[in-house]
Amino acid sequence: MSRGFTKEDDAQTPPIIPPRAALPAGTPNYVTPAGLELLRAELATLEAGRVQAEANHDNDTDRTHRLSSYNGRIALLLERLGSARVVDPAGQPPQEVRFGAIVTLRTVSGGKEGFERKFTIVGVDEAAVALGKVSFVAPIARAVQGAKLKQQVTLKLGLQEEVVEIAAIQYSEA
Repeated sequence: MSRGFTKEDDAQTPPIIPPRAALPAGTPNYVTPAGLELLRAELATLEAGRVQAEANHDNDTDRTHRLSSYNGRIALLLERLGSARVVDPAGQPPQEVRFGAIVTLRTVSGGKEGFERKFTIVGVDEAAVALGKVSFVAPIARAVQGAKLKQQVTLKLGLQEEVVEIAAIQYSEA
């Protein structure tokens, strides 16, 4: 086979390792107990993948690339695990919005009066908007943290403002 068809450049290209979820400088890495377990499970999955990649000698170039990728992702995850500060939601004040709260907001004014939204305030690695889990550093979470039940809070939604009431606060065990 002609050398013109080989991908020597690919062998020397370092893998692209996606960064972890953004955590502002100087901000503690708060996680729920469930979030810590998710991080540990992710580490176990990555380590198992790395072991498989180490055992596969079919293509040394591809193997090296995969191992570099696994090692980079594991290093970032270990850094995140090392900085994790577990906050048990069950220990939070029940009448105040804090980390780990399941918050229900009801719109009071701003165009959608009566509209309710519900979300849980979690760590940056746990956040999944589709699942109703919002990072504690997200603007909506910052706006409501410290608010008490039935208190009204103003949310800035782009150029508009919306006044919401803290309709419910719950804390689960996990």
